[in-house]
Amino acid sequence: MRWLPLFIPYFSLLKTAILGISAFYHDSAACLLIDGEIIAAAQEERFSRLKNDASFPKSAIHYVLREAGIEYEDLTAISFYDKPMLKFERLMENYHAFVPRGISGFLSAVPVWIKEKLFMRKFLRGHLDEFGKKKIEILFPEHHLSHAASAFFPSPFEEAAILTVDGVGEWATTTICHGKSGQITVLRQLDYPHSLGLLYASFTYYLGFKVNSGEYKLMGLAPYGNPMSEQTLSFKNKILQELVDIRDDGSILLNMDYFDFATSTRMTNNKKWEKLFGVAPRTPESSISQAHTDLALAIQQVTETCMILLATTAQKITGSKNLVMAGGVALNCVANSKIAGTGLFEKIWIQPASGDAGGAVGSAYAAFHIANKAPRLISYPDAMKAAFLGPEYGDNEILKIIRKYDMVFKYYADFNELCVIVAQKISEGNVVGWFQGRMEFGPRALGNRSILADPGNSVMQKNLNLKIKFREGFRPFAPAVLAEDLSEYFETGSASSYMLFIHFLRQKWICSEPSHESAWPMENRLQKTGSSFPAITHLDNSARTQTVDRNLHPKFWRLITEFKKITGCGMIVNTSFNVRGEPIVCSPEDACKGFLGTEMDILVMGNFVLDKTAQKKVESAARHAGGFKPD
Repeated sequence: MRWLPLFIPYFSLLKTAILGISAFYHDSAACLLIDGEIIAAAQEERFSRLKNDASFPKSAIHYVLREAGIEYEDLTAISFYDKPMLKFERLMENYHAFVPRGISGFLSAVPVWIKEKLFMRKFLRGHLDEFGKKKIEILFPEHHLSHAASAFFPSPFEEAAILTVDGVGEWATTTICHGKSGQITVLRQLDYPHSLGLLYASFTYYLGFKVNSGEYKLMGLAPYGNPMSEQTLSFKNKILQELVDIRDDGSILLNMDYFDFATSTRMTNNKKWEKLFGVAPRTPESSISQAHTDLALAIQQVTETCMILLATTAQKITGSKNLVMAGGVALNCVANSKIAGTGLFEKIWIQPASGDAGGAVGSAYAAFHIANKAPRLISYPDAMKAAFLGPEYGDNEILKIIRKYDMVFKYYADFNELCVIVAQKISEGNVVGWFQGRMEFGPRALGNRSILADPGNSVMQKNLNLKIKFREGFRPFAPAVLAEDLSEYFETGSASSYMLFIHFLRQKWICSEPSHESAWPMENRLQKTGSSFPAITHLDNSARTQTVDRNLHPKFWRLITEFKKITGCGMIVNTSFNVRGEPIVCSPEDACKGFLGTEMDILVMGNFVLDKTAQKKVESAARHAGGFKPD
């Protein structure tokens, strides 16, 4: 008898290993799917330290292959998240439609396409040659199919309506699809230039924030608008009368006389916008007026209306009780909550990396289930593994960096003891950098690369924004709440382990009703304490909540539980571990730099605890002051 070896390499049992890639526009990423299971996914920015890095995701690919323990030659297929030829077709027709406007944009864009993007297969192979010379098949699903696949295939539903909304892919800006088993059927499509994502991005631009990055700031600014003022109502009416025609099914037509994004790098025709609204375009980093906040509220309300109409159409034409969503607009948690509040669907699941980074996940899934016709196995609560898909670092790697920076630390063999001590520190007003396990995939820190603080501390929101994150004072912070305690603090609503919905605080925790006194300066409204948890509630007493499940987030859950034992509060401030203009930290070195370069009090990496007061050398936080690009 011939005996088999005791150890059989995992890959020898595999059927397929698919590498998904998104790149060259913004938020480049890589994902590795093995037999339909996500093994690893990461954004290039986390390694390059360039926020929204659009370059070929070289480091991310190295990571996902290393995480899976396979070689490049072991891959079955590579899937790129859109179709470059279709995108080039749209580019050409776009310039033709607007001749002679946009000639400068045409002359700058077309040579790049002819040299690189038009021959994307060859261009990609040139980059992939670094990993191996094997000619692995490259597939090109459409951009919105990649979004749809990223929303449906990892979801916990056997079938669902699929809604994808973003700026633009090749032609599509919005799609409604139906997913069932291993297939996705496209039912409705809205094409460029008529785009809800580009409409929202235009207001992002006009209000002085960076497109493809600052949209969440616009959403955060909206609650400072006065919903009862004549100015807000006037802004909203002008948007609906002049800028966009919204149809009953949620589709839209933009009045392109007011937009410049089709022919230049500018989003808006500023002269026409200023004449229409009576508000000049805001200079980045300048002060924010009541008119700015009212304009933000007006476009937020218009966006919510569109999203509800689109969801209504999706339910009507699919008949599904389930909805899944992706695309950049699906990160608008206020609009998501409005959809949930309609009761159109029994269950809603949203891809946590809904932007272009998630296209790497979706393109891999599309290759596996649609191109290869592989059967689908449903995972609960979903297949995204709580979005913990990035690198993890062991004690030796952490200790090496601590020694590099000559830092003083304490090591706790008992993690429960560590949680007791750190929870006490948080309750005393300290700000803690929390670095554990695998890094999150997507724009949210969910308890592994987080900055933590006491939600009941009246000065914490200001301190975190100005001294730790170095960002605008109006920016809100999210609470991470024990899943079992959600209803104790918030009105009923969908639980979200990915921070993709908002909840309103229960009345018993509200100290005063929201005020929209337009005469108050922004600074005064920021200092107004309207609830028992001022660090995590917005001006309207809402919060973008993360529900922390004991099984999905065991270490984070333990820390919050210990905090509750001390304070009676089962939630904590959770914001991403980064400063303004930088990506979320990836490595222990990134974490140490963030700790030393800010006024953070405690750093916890694995079982290591570092106290700022014990450190021999501390960099000046001034290195960050005034050195930021708009984000």
